[in-house]
Amino acid sequence: MELKRIVMQVVIGLTTVGTLVTVAGQEKPIIQAPRPGVPEIVQMEGQFVRVAYNNEGFVTLGYRIVNESVGEEWVMLEIGATVRQGQPNYKLTREALTLDTPDGKTIPLASNSEFLKVDLRAMQNRANVMRDSINYFPPGATQACRIGFFADVEDRARAFDEVELNPQRACLGRIYFQVPGGIKLGQHWLNVKFQNSLVRVPFRILTEEEEKLLQKNYRDIRQQMQEAFTPKKQ
Repeated sequence: MELKRIVMQVVIGLTTVGTLVTVAGQEKPIIQAPRPGVPEIVQMEGQFVRVAYNNEGFVTLGYRIVNESVGEEWVMLEIGATVRQGQPNYKLTREALTLDTPDGKTIPLASNSEFLKVDLRAMQNRANVMRDSINYFPPGATQACRIGFFADVEDRARAFDEVELNPQRACLGRIYFQVPGGIKLGQHWLNVKFQNSLVRVPFRILTEEEEKLLQKNYRDIRQQMQEAFTPKKQ
């Protein structure tokens, strides 16, 4: 194979900028850490699973279905949330969650009444089949808990506008945003407001080429992200 060097922009879901360098026929991505603008740690736990946390709040995110929904108006995310050990209980409300899109817009969480006006069963069925585990929580969070901001008419469970978080509760659920103009490729952020801080979970809607790149180089990319967010020894 002819020796060559190719430099191209790479999108991996956690980064804003990256480069792929091919030297002597060997591909290895070189990436920059995401820049959330707030103090936090970000981790990759799967190709479409992200974790972000600070000293107060902890959020997990699964977004595989969104990556396959470009052009559609509804974003469905699988999320988990808790508060860290030593933190007081916190009522997470619907207003605490927003979505930043690549065009600079901030989208509020949809209401359950808005959710009930559309038929999202096809999306939900895809998610049931292609579900990624987002069960990544601090060791003390062992009690199952539902984030119930949304509920279909046929569901036995009701929709609630808040969920109480405490360090023992590992709360999970699906959330929905309606994006005017449809889902676009590029960098997104899920914002989760806690009592005294903000956790921002980055995820990127990938092109087919970018997705293949992530699949091929996942371990190298994940290792680089871990190193980027590991506190430096003094």
